[in-house]
Amino acid sequence: MIDNLPRLLLDRASIRPDLMVGVLDDQISLQRALELAAGGAADLRARNLSADDRVAIVAENSTDYVLAWLSCLLAGVPAALVDPTYPREPLACMLDVLDPTMVISDSPETASFAGSRPAIATSVFRTAARRDPGYAPGVDSEEQSTASFMLASRSFGGIPKFCAQSHGYFLRLGRAVSEALTLNEHDRSLTALPLSQIDSLGCGVVGALTAGADALIARPFAARTFWSAVTDQEITALTLDESQLSNLARTATTEEVAGHRVRTMFPADAQFMRRFGIARAVSGYGSTEAAGASHLRSWHLGHDTPADAHRRVGPGRGDIEWQLTDSGEILVREAVPGSLCTGYFTFPGLSASVDQNGWFHTGDHGRLDKDGGLVVVGHGAESLDIATHWSPIEIHPT
Repeated sequence: MIDNLPRLLLDRASIRPDLMVGVLDDQISLQRALELAAGGAADLRARNLSADDRVAIVAENSTDYVLAWLSCLLAGVPAALVDPTYPREPLACMLDVLDPTMVISDSPETASFAGSRPAIATSVFRTAARRDPGYAPGVDSEEQSTASFMLASRSFGGIPKFCAQSHGYFLRLGRAVSEALTLNEHDRSLTALPLSQIDSLGCGVVGALTAGADALIARPFAARTFWSAVTDQEITALTLDESQLSNLARTATTEEVAGHRVRTMFPADAQFMRRFGIARAVSGYGSTEAAGASHLRSWHLGHDTPADAHRRVGPGRGDIEWQLTDSGEILVREAVPGSLCTGYFTFPGLSASVDQNGWFHTGDHGRLDKDGGLVVVGHGAESLDIATHWSPIEIHPT
């Protein structure tokens, strides 16, 4: 029975030994990655880390980052995935909130935001002794246990909030995305987003692995070299964001995109699909709190895909309930336990992210289309970027 991420990964590696993971210019097989990660997990356990601890990974996309994440999964130690591009002060504030036992980072400024916490480099997991991943403690993780923490999609002023995500959260998200994108074991999927984002790790990586597809990531996004890499690597599925789509649409030439094999992508963009000849795309709505993607809708090139397809996100996943308030606010709750995030981690523990009836108030607004599906019409006006709207918080351990 596949009830946690390690079991999913072990299963996919056994079915397809040549399944590849990592960044485009540094790919390794999932099987080898799991063996190295099993050694990394043993090292983490030797440092007395357990499921009661938290590890913060503060690093840019790399294969070493993937190995660090896998090592935490196999050790059964929840990993908080933190964007390293935030300024030092907000990073230090985030770590004060998370209070991780250890920081894993590739930043030369690690000491400036890690404080007195022990820190190790992401590169150490590349040189770990290879072990049998089937005996790693994380293989026995419960479905509802915490796999990771990610910064909330809506960051407001004050103390930053991190969402606790269970193994079940990722398993359900991965299934939903792989089905919507029609991924299979012959696909090579690429995400060009930071792994600290749910669209990248959840939709891009876990979605691909769920289908048995290659799960590849890009280093920091560069429009100039994007299409040549996609073509050379025979990528068939993309996970991007709207700013990257706009950048590519503005800068790409016909010669650069010639010969690509991309057949499916997230998110949907009618103009992008037509210009680059991509047959299928998926529009989605969700957040780190609300299941990663609570709504997913497939579109096909030539089937009257509307210009606002990215806002038309459909009826919602089967494991999710949703409704609109009288004012049009989108509310989401889980129909199956573990579909939404478990709660917010704000020192010293978890607090609820939903109301007394289980509804998560997204702050976004929508309306119904003629088929009863959701059309997103606006995002919460209160949303703030923690990189520019933060204040240092004094936190005292209890």
